[in-house]
Amino acid sequence: MAVAEIQLPAPGIPTGPLADELLHDESLERVLAAVRGHLGVEIAFVSRYVDGGQRELTHVSTDLQLPMGAGFREPIENSYCWHILEGRLPELIQDASDHPFAKTLAITDFLPVGCHLNLPLRLSDGRVWGSFCAVGRQPDRSLGERDMHVLRAFASLAAERIESSLNDDLELQETRARITEMLDGHAITIFHQPIHALDTGEPVGVECLARFPNTTRRGPDTWFDDANRVGLGVELEMAAVRAALETIGHLPPGKYAAVNVSPSTILSGAVEKALEGVDRAKLVIEVTEQEQVTDFAVLGRHLVRLKEMVRIAIDDVGTGYSGLRHIVDLKPDILKMDMALTRDIHRDPARRALTGALVQLSRDIGCKVVAEGIETIEERAAMAALGVDFGQGYFFARPLPVVAAQQHLLGISDGEDEPDIAPHEVRPMPADTDALPPLRGMSA
Repeated sequence: MAVAEIQLPAPGIPTGPLADELLHDESLERVLAAVRGHLGVEIAFVSRYVDGGQRELTHVSTDLQLPMGAGFREPIENSYCWHILEGRLPELIQDASDHPFAKTLAITDFLPVGCHLNLPLRLSDGRVWGSFCAVGRQPDRSLGERDMHVLRAFASLAAERIESSLNDDLELQETRARITEMLDGHAITIFHQPIHALDTGEPVGVECLARFPNTTRRGPDTWFDDANRVGLGVELEMAAVRAALETIGHLPPGKYAAVNVSPSTILSGAVEKALEGVDRAKLVIEVTEQEQVTDFAVLGRHLVRLKEMVRIAIDDVGTGYSGLRHIVDLKPDILKMDMALTRDIHRDPARRALTGALVQLSRDIGCKVVAEGIETIEERAAMAALGVDFGQGYFFARPLPVVAAQQHLLGISDGEDEPDIAPHEVRPMPADTDALPPLRGMSA
């Protein structure tokens, strides 16, 4: 094969730093150790081809004190691997002294190389990524095709693991690029889901909900999870926060907007900076449960500073990280009960008992309770009977475009705006025929 016919590194194969998961892959280390044990050689390694006509050792298994290890680079023409790929040397060398060309390579005398077994590491599409090699310092004429079969099996395992890591790394790069496109906030759409007083039915505010492109296939949780995975969680969340803050001006007088913020973002200090110049009287910061809180004391200190600016709500009470002791320590203004407690509460004594306890706790610490996920008149009535202050859910309204939500808060509705439908929503809107006469203050 002519040298000009081979291009290394192969087009499209990344040659930047290896992902940590691949660089420290224990399975590859076990494969190389098994090769050494089976063949009885001192060295087994994996290498890859990188830019500049070089070969880089990526994984090395040996008990020898060698001057080259993982990360070592050299020109490809200095290596057996390249010349084996070019056809100048065979894949199985029982004794390097049998091959005049091998004697021209400095590594032959430097190690020295006695026996040498090598296979190109090819990806599933045939592109050469690197090589899989075993080297003995003494010749071994017992090595044969059976040993090459074993080497091929181990090389295949290594290639599968490497390609899997490359695919994961590519997916991460694509995810990072996708998240980065969202960071200016222009592609984020904010919907408002109304919140109503359960005693009168009057709307009191909204929760701001971020929606991203292709919402039907990729829900907001997926976007935020992806952002956290590529280290842009706080950045994406703040882009959504800023987009939500821009909608505050649409709120009628006396109504509030709850903006979701994770503990990590609160701890970053970015929220406090974003609140400068905002009408804080209309704002509630809702602490979400996107990740486990490891230090409530530190979070509490940040919330103390935020409470000097805005009201604080704790989300997912009853199912999330916020245990009762931590609720007391964080001193919120609002508790938001998870919709899991709302589901069919009129039929479930346990849910009613827990809700009653949370209502009593709220009274004792001086905060209000919002029940999420109210979808039926029965759930609404049960929550009201238990003393829950406010409700949010399809019984009142789905998340609405900002202007439509403004009209809803004002008691105006033209029915032309399409509500938002999130991917996780499974229960239909209550049919008009299922509803009982409206409570006082609710439009018919």
